[in-house]
Amino acid sequence: MSAQGLGLSCDGRTANVYNLGMVRSDSEQGYSNAPHRKIIHIDMDAFYASVEQRDNPDLRGKPVAVGGSAERGVVAAASYEARKFGVRSAMPSVTAKRQCPDLIFVRPRFEVYKAISRQIREIFAEHTPIIEPLSLDEAYLDVTETFKASRSPGTSLCVYVRRSRRKLASTLRPASPTTNFWRSSPQFVISPEMGPAFVETLPVGKFHGIGPATSAKMNALGIFTGLDMRNQTLQFMNANFGKSGAYYYWISRGVDERPVRANRIRKSVGAENTFSSDLTETEAMMAELEPLIDKVWRHCESVGTRGRTVTLKVKFSDFEIITRSRSVSSAVANRDGLAELAIGLLQDNMPFPRPVRLLGVSLSSLQVGNNAEPQLDMEL
Repeated sequence: MSAQGLGLSCDGRTANVYNLGMVRSDSEQGYSNAPHRKIIHIDMDAFYASVEQRDNPDLRGKPVAVGGSAERGVVAAASYEARKFGVRSAMPSVTAKRQCPDLIFVRPRFEVYKAISRQIREIFAEHTPIIEPLSLDEAYLDVTETFKASRSPGTSLCVYVRRSRRKLASTLRPASPTTNFWRSSPQFVISPEMGPAFVETLPVGKFHGIGPATSAKMNALGIFTGLDMRNQTLQFMNANFGKSGAYYYWISRGVDERPVRANRIRKSVGAENTFSSDLTETEAMMAELEPLIDKVWRHCESVGTRGRTVTLKVKFSDFEIITRSRSVSSAVANRDGLAELAIGLLQDNMPFPRPVRLLGVSLSSLQVGNNAEPQLDMEL
Protein backbone atom coordinates (compact mmCIF):
# COMPACT_ATOMS: atom_id res chain seq x y z
CA MET A 1 0.00 0.00 0.00
CA SER A 2 1.17 3.52 -0.57
CA ALA A 3 0.33 6.92 0.78
CA GLN A 4 0.76 9.01 -2.31
CA GLY A 5 -0.98 12.21 -1.57
CA LEU A 6 -3.66 12.54 1.02
CA GLY A 7 -2.96 14.41 4.24
CA LEU A 8 -4.58 16.62 6.84
CA SER A 9 -3.08 19.05 9.25
CA CYS A 10 -4.12 21.54 11.84
CA ASP A 11 -1.17 23.79 11.11
CA GLY A 12 1.28 24.88 8.47
CA ARG A 13 3.92 22.48 9.73
CA THR A 14 2.39 19.84 7.49
CA ALA A 15 4.42 21.64 4.90
CA ASN A 16 6.85 19.09 6.36
CA VAL A 17 4.94 16.81 4.04
CA TYR A 18 5.61 13.16 3.41
CA ASN A 19 3.45 10.19 2.64
CA LEU A 20 3.49 7.07 4.75
CA GLY A 21 3.17 3.39 4.05
CA MET A 22 4.57 3.03 0.55
CA VAL A 23 5.53 -0.42 -0.71
CA ARG A 24 8.99 -0.88 -2.19
CA SER A 25 9.45 1.56 -5.02
CA ASP A 26 11.31 1.35 -8.30
CA SER A 27 14.43 3.50 -8.03
CA GLU A 28 15.08 3.19 -11.76
CA GLN A 29 11.72 4.72 -12.58
CA GLY A 30 11.71 7.20 -9.70
CA TYR A 31 8.12 6.58 -8.69
CA SER A 32 5.81 3.99 -7.16
CA ASN A 33 2.77 2.42 -8.76
CA ALA A 34 1.47 1.17 -5.41
CA PRO A 35 -2.17 1.76 -4.38
CA HIS A 36 -2.76 4.90 -2.37
CA ARG A 37 -3.15 4.98 1.40
CA LYS A 38 -5.00 7.68 3.29
CA ILE A 39 -2.95 9.27 6.04
CA ILE A 40 -4.05 12.12 8.31
CA HIS A 41 -1.63 14.35 10.19
CA ILE A 42 -3.12 16.01 13.27
CA ASP A 43 -1.23 18.86 14.94
CA MET A 44 -2.97 20.81 17.70
CA ASP A 45 -1.00 24.00 17.59
CA ALA A 46 -0.60 26.10 20.78
CA PHE A 47 -2.07 23.12 22.63
CA TYR A 48 -0.81 23.87 26.15
CA ALA A 49 -1.73 27.55 25.93
CA SER A 50 -5.18 26.73 24.55
CA VAL A 51 -5.84 24.37 27.45
CA GLU A 52 -4.95 27.12 29.91
CA GLN A 53 -7.27 29.56 28.15
CA ARG A 54 -10.02 26.95 28.18
CA ASP A 55 -9.70 26.38 31.92
CA ASN A 56 -9.26 30.03 32.89
CA PRO A 57 -11.65 32.37 31.03
CA ASP A 58 -9.67 35.38 32.30
CA LEU A 59 -6.82 34.34 29.98
CA ARG A 60 -8.89 34.24 26.82
CA GLY A 61 -7.97 36.84 24.25
CA LYS A 62 -4.75 37.68 26.12
CA PRO A 63 -1.12 36.88 25.33
CA VAL A 64 -0.28 33.74 27.30
CA ALA A 65 2.93 31.75 27.60
CA VAL A 66 3.14 28.36 29.27
CA GLY A 67 6.49 28.04 31.02
CA GLY A 68 8.66 29.58 33.69
CA SER A 69 8.69 33.35 34.09
CA ALA A 70 11.99 33.38 35.98
CA GLU A 71 15.13 34.79 34.40
CA ARG A 72 16.21 31.30 33.28
CA GLY A 73 12.73 30.17 32.23
CA VAL A 74 11.79 28.98 28.74
CA VAL A 75 8.50 29.27 26.85
CA ALA A 76 6.91 25.84 26.29
CA ALA A 77 3.95 27.17 24.30
CA ALA A 78 2.53 30.54 23.30
CA SER A 79 -1.05 31.54 22.57
CA TYR A 80 -1.96 33.10 19.25
CA GLU A 81 -2.23 36.49 20.93
CA ALA A 82 1.36 36.15 22.15
CA ARG A 83 2.61 34.99 18.77
CA LYS A 84 1.60 38.32 17.27
CA PHE A 85 4.47 39.78 19.28
CA GLY A 86 6.94 37.16 18.07
CA VAL A 87 6.74 34.99 21.18
CA ARG A 88 7.35 31.33 20.34
CA SER A 89 8.13 28.02 22.01
CA ALA A 90 11.72 27.43 23.18
CA MET A 91 12.27 31.18 23.52
CA PRO A 92 13.92 32.37 26.74
CA SER A 93 11.26 33.86 29.00
CA VAL A 94 13.23 37.09 29.39
CA THR A 95 13.21 37.59 25.63
CA ALA A 96 9.50 36.77 25.42
CA LYS A 97 8.66 39.31 28.13
CA ARG A 98 10.76 41.93 26.40
CA GLN A 99 8.89 41.39 23.13
CA CYS A 100 5.49 41.29 24.83
CA PRO A 101 5.43 43.30 28.08
CA ASP A 102 1.85 42.22 28.83
CA LEU A 103 2.67 38.53 28.46
CA ILE A 104 1.05 36.32 31.12
CA PHE A 105 3.11 33.33 32.23
CA VAL A 106 1.34 30.15 33.37
CA ARG A 107 3.13 27.21 34.96
CA PRO A 108 2.67 24.03 32.89
CA ARG A 109 0.23 21.33 34.05
CA PHE A 110 1.40 18.28 32.17
CA GLU A 111 -1.00 15.88 33.86
CA VAL A 112 -3.91 17.97 32.58
CA TYR A 113 -2.45 18.10 29.07
CA LYS A 114 -1.95 14.33 29.10
CA ALA A 115 -5.54 13.74 30.20
CA ILE A 116 -6.93 15.92 27.40
CA SER A 117 -4.60 14.30 24.89
CA ARG A 118 -5.96 10.90 25.90
CA GLN A 119 -9.54 12.14 25.41
CA ILE A 120 -8.72 13.40 21.94
CA ARG A 121 -6.97 10.15 21.08
CA GLU A 122 -10.14 8.27 22.08
CA ILE A 123 -12.00 10.23 19.42
CA PHE A 124 -9.40 9.22 16.84
CA ALA A 125 -9.70 5.59 17.97
CA GLU A 126 -13.39 5.62 17.09
CA HIS A 127 -12.27 5.83 13.45
CA THR A 128 -9.02 3.87 13.26
CA PRO A 129 -6.85 1.73 15.52
CA ILE A 130 -3.74 2.77 13.58
CA ILE A 131 -2.68 5.90 15.47
CA GLU A 132 0.96 6.93 15.78
CA PRO A 133 1.29 9.58 18.48
CA LEU A 134 4.31 11.84 18.08
CA SER A 135 3.64 13.92 21.18
CA LEU A 136 0.69 14.99 23.34
CA ASP A 137 -0.58 17.27 20.58
CA GLU A 138 0.44 15.54 17.36
CA ALA A 139 -0.32 12.21 15.68
CA TYR A 140 -0.57 10.37 12.38
CA LEU A 141 -3.68 8.34 11.58
CA ASP A 142 -4.00 5.69 8.89
CA VAL A 143 -7.65 5.80 7.79
CA THR A 144 -7.31 3.78 4.60
CA GLU A 145 -9.80 1.13 5.71
CA THR A 146 -12.09 3.50 7.59
CA PHE A 147 -12.74 5.80 4.66
CA LYS A 148 -12.41 3.45 1.69
CA ALA A 149 -15.10 5.24 -0.29
CA SER A 150 -14.16 8.77 0.70
CA ARG A 151 -12.03 11.01 -1.47
CA SER A 152 -11.51 13.28 1.53
CA PRO A 153 -11.24 11.27 4.75
CA GLY A 154 -9.44 14.13 6.43
CA THR A 155 -12.46 16.35 5.96
CA SER A 156 -14.79 13.60 7.21
CA LEU A 157 -12.80 13.07 10.37
CA CYS A 158 -12.28 16.78 10.94
CA VAL A 159 -16.05 17.35 10.91
CA TYR A 160 -16.49 14.55 13.44
CA VAL A 161 -13.75 15.89 15.70
CA ARG A 162 -15.32 19.34 15.68
CA ARG A 163 -18.64 17.85 16.78
CA SER A 164 -16.89 15.78 19.43
CA ARG A 165 -15.20 18.83 20.90
CA ARG A 166 -18.42 19.36 22.81
CA LYS A 167 -17.57 16.19 24.73
CA LEU A 168 -14.41 17.91 25.95
CA ALA A 169 -16.25 21.10 26.94
CA SER A 170 -13.31 22.71 25.21
CA THR A 171 -12.45 26.02 23.66
CA LEU A 172 -9.42 24.40 22.05
CA ARG A 173 -8.98 25.68 18.55
CA PRO A 174 -7.40 24.04 15.54
CA ALA A 175 -3.96 25.40 14.92
CA SER A 176 -3.63 28.84 13.46
CA PRO A 177 -3.05 28.90 9.72
CA THR A 178 0.67 29.62 9.46
CA THR A 179 1.28 29.30 5.74
CA ASN A 180 -0.61 30.21 2.60
CA PHE A 181 -1.94 26.66 2.41
CA TRP A 182 -3.86 27.00 5.66
CA ARG A 183 -5.04 30.60 5.62
CA SER A 184 -8.60 29.74 4.64
CA SER A 185 -8.99 26.54 6.66
CA PRO A 186 -7.32 24.69 9.54
CA GLN A 187 -7.18 21.60 7.34
CA PHE A 188 -5.43 20.96 4.07
CA VAL A 189 -5.82 17.95 1.81
CA ILE A 190 -3.07 16.88 -0.58
CA SER A 191 -4.60 14.67 -3.22
CA PRO A 192 -2.52 12.27 -5.34
CA GLU A 193 -2.97 14.62 -8.26
CA MET A 194 -1.66 17.58 -6.26
CA GLY A 195 1.27 15.71 -4.73
CA PRO A 196 4.07 16.25 -7.26
CA ALA A 197 3.44 19.97 -7.75
CA PHE A 198 2.98 20.54 -4.02
CA VAL A 199 6.22 18.84 -3.08
CA GLU A 200 8.35 20.47 -5.75
CA THR A 201 7.65 24.00 -4.52
CA LEU A 202 8.59 23.36 -0.88
CA PRO A 203 11.89 24.68 0.49
CA VAL A 204 14.05 21.72 1.49
CA GLY A 205 13.92 22.79 5.13
CA LYS A 206 10.16 22.09 5.14
CA PHE A 207 10.61 18.38 4.49
CA HIS A 208 10.33 16.04 7.45
CA GLY A 209 13.78 14.98 8.61
CA ILE A 210 15.70 17.86 7.03
CA GLY A 211 16.99 20.15 9.77
CA PRO A 212 19.03 23.37 9.58
CA ALA A 213 22.39 21.64 9.10
CA THR A 214 21.20 19.38 6.27
CA SER A 215 19.27 22.24 4.71
CA ALA A 216 22.43 24.37 4.68
CA LYS A 217 24.41 21.53 3.11
CA MET A 218 21.77 21.11 0.42
CA ASN A 219 21.76 24.84 -0.28
CA ALA A 220 25.54 24.75 -0.70
CA LEU A 221 25.02 22.04 -3.34
CA GLY A 222 22.47 24.19 -5.13
CA ILE A 223 19.44 22.31 -3.78
CA PHE A 224 16.84 24.76 -2.47
CA THR A 225 13.45 23.23 -3.26
CA GLY A 226 11.78 19.87 -3.64
CA LEU A 227 12.16 20.24 -7.40
CA ASP A 228 15.90 20.81 -7.04
CA MET A 229 16.13 17.70 -4.90
CA ARG A 230 14.03 15.66 -7.33
CA ASN A 231 16.39 16.61 -10.16
CA GLN A 232 19.26 14.79 -8.43
CA THR A 233 20.09 11.16 -9.04
CA LEU A 234 19.91 8.53 -6.35
CA GLN A 235 23.65 8.06 -6.67
CA PHE A 236 24.26 11.77 -6.07
CA MET A 237 22.05 11.81 -2.98
CA ASN A 238 23.69 8.70 -1.53
CA ALA A 239 27.17 10.08 -2.18
CA ASN A 240 26.43 13.36 -0.43
CA PHE A 241 24.00 12.31 2.32
CA GLY A 242 24.94 8.71 3.08
CA LYS A 243 22.18 6.38 4.22
CA SER A 244 19.72 9.30 4.33
CA GLY A 245 20.25 9.99 0.63
CA ALA A 246 17.66 7.45 -0.53
CA TYR A 247 15.10 8.87 1.89
CA TYR A 248 15.62 12.41 0.55
CA TYR A 249 15.49 11.09 -3.02
CA TRP A 250 12.08 9.54 -2.44
CA ILE A 251 10.44 12.26 -0.35
CA SER A 252 11.17 14.76 -3.12
CA ARG A 253 8.91 12.50 -5.21
CA GLY A 254 6.19 12.37 -2.57
CA VAL A 255 7.09 8.81 -1.55
CA ASP A 256 7.82 7.58 1.98
CA GLU A 257 7.76 3.86 2.65
CA ARG A 258 7.31 4.04 6.43
CA PRO A 259 3.98 2.78 7.77
CA VAL A 260 1.97 4.48 10.48
CA ARG A 261 2.86 2.47 13.58
CA ALA A 262 0.41 2.20 16.45
CA ASN A 263 3.21 0.91 18.68
CA ARG A 264 5.97 3.27 17.70
CA ILE A 265 9.20 2.63 19.55
CA ARG A 266 10.41 5.39 21.79
CA LYS A 267 14.16 5.64 21.45
CA SER A 268 15.07 7.37 24.68
CA VAL A 269 13.83 8.83 27.95
CA GLY A 270 15.45 11.80 29.66
CA ALA A 271 15.21 14.76 31.99
CA GLU A 272 16.96 18.12 32.14
CA ASN A 273 17.02 21.27 34.22
CA THR A 274 17.92 24.91 33.62
CA PHE A 275 19.55 26.50 36.65
CA SER A 276 18.72 29.84 38.23
CA SER A 277 22.42 30.72 38.09
CA ASP A 278 25.28 29.24 36.07
CA LEU A 279 27.30 26.43 37.63
CA THR A 280 31.09 26.21 37.57
CA GLU A 281 31.97 23.67 40.27
CA THR A 282 31.98 19.92 39.67
CA GLU A 283 30.41 19.17 43.05
CA ALA A 284 27.48 21.49 42.35
CA MET A 285 26.89 19.88 38.96
CA MET A 286 27.04 16.39 40.45
CA ALA A 287 24.43 17.41 43.00
CA GLU A 288 22.15 18.77 40.26
CA LEU A 289 22.46 15.53 38.28
CA GLU A 290 21.07 13.44 41.16
CA PRO A 291 17.38 14.48 40.84
CA LEU A 292 17.58 14.09 37.06
CA ILE A 293 18.95 10.58 37.46
CA ASP A 294 16.16 9.85 39.95
CA LYS A 295 13.53 11.08 37.52
CA VAL A 296 14.81 9.02 34.60
CA TRP A 297 15.14 5.88 36.70
CA ARG A 298 11.66 6.26 38.24
CA HIS A 299 10.27 6.32 34.75
CA CYS A 300 12.25 3.23 33.75
CA GLU A 301 10.99 1.43 36.84
CA SER A 302 7.39 2.44 36.21
CA VAL A 303 7.31 0.91 32.71
CA GLY A 304 9.84 -1.87 33.23
CA THR A 305 12.30 -0.65 30.64
CA ARG A 306 16.09 -0.49 30.63
CA GLY A 307 18.69 1.02 28.33
CA ARG A 308 22.31 0.60 27.31
CA THR A 309 23.36 4.14 26.38
CA VAL A 310 23.61 7.05 28.81
CA THR A 311 23.92 10.59 27.44
CA LEU A 312 24.91 13.75 29.29
CA LYS A 313 23.65 17.03 27.84
CA VAL A 314 25.36 20.31 28.73
CA LYS A 315 24.26 23.81 27.77
CA PHE A 316 26.79 26.54 28.47
CA SER A 317 26.16 30.15 29.45
CA ASP A 318 26.49 31.20 25.78
CA PHE A 319 23.79 28.61 24.85
CA GLU A 320 26.23 26.26 23.10
CA ILE A 321 25.12 22.65 23.64
CA ILE A 322 27.29 19.56 23.78
CA THR A 323 26.40 15.92 24.45
CA ARG A 324 28.57 13.07 25.64
CA SER A 325 27.45 9.42 25.58
CA ARG A 326 28.63 6.07 26.86
CA SER A 327 27.22 2.66 25.93
CA VAL A 328 27.57 -0.59 27.85
CA SER A 329 27.25 -4.16 26.61
CA SER A 330 24.17 -4.96 28.70
CA ALA A 331 21.29 -2.84 29.94
CA VAL A 332 21.83 -0.59 32.95
CA ALA A 333 20.42 -2.69 35.78
CA ASN A 334 19.71 -0.14 38.51
CA ARG A 335 19.70 3.47 39.56
CA ASP A 336 23.27 3.29 40.85
CA GLY A 337 24.48 2.04 37.49
CA LEU A 338 22.80 4.95 35.74
CA ALA A 339 24.30 7.40 38.24
CA GLU A 340 27.77 5.94 37.82
CA LEU A 341 27.69 6.36 34.06
CA ALA A 342 26.11 9.84 34.08
CA ILE A 343 28.39 11.27 36.75
CA GLY A 344 31.36 9.55 35.13
CA LEU A 345 30.61 11.37 31.88
CA LEU A 346 30.52 14.66 33.78
CA GLN A 347 33.80 14.03 35.59
CA ASP A 348 35.57 12.87 32.43
CA ASN A 349 34.75 16.15 30.68
CA MET A 350 35.61 18.53 33.50
CA PRO A 351 36.67 21.24 33.63
CA PHE A 352 34.22 22.81 31.21
CA PRO A 353 35.38 25.86 29.22
CA ARG A 354 32.42 28.01 30.31
CA PRO A 355 29.81 28.14 33.08
CA VAL A 356 26.95 25.66 32.73
CA ARG A 357 23.37 26.83 32.30
CA LEU A 358 21.63 23.45 31.89
CA LEU A 359 22.31 19.76 32.50
CA GLY A 360 20.37 16.79 31.16
CA VAL A 361 20.54 13.00 31.43
CA SER A 362 18.95 10.51 29.04
CA LEU A 363 18.88 6.75 28.61
CA SER A 364 18.55 5.18 25.16
CA SER A 365 18.88 1.83 23.34
CA LEU A 366 15.80 0.91 25.35
CA GLN A 367 14.67 -2.65 25.93
CA VAL A 368 12.35 -4.64 28.16
CA GLY A 369 12.15 -8.32 29.08
CA ASN A 370 12.81 -10.11 25.80
CA ASN A 371 14.84 -7.17 24.45
CA ALA A 372 11.90 -5.68 22.57
CA GLU A 373 11.65 -1.92 22.90
CA PRO A 374 8.33 -0.63 24.29
CA GLN A 375 6.48 2.55 23.52
CA LEU A 376 6.67 4.95 26.42
CA ASP A 377 3.86 7.44 26.91
CA MET A 378 5.20 9.50 29.78
CA GLU A 379 7.10 12.67 28.99
CA LEU A 380 9.69 13.82 31.45
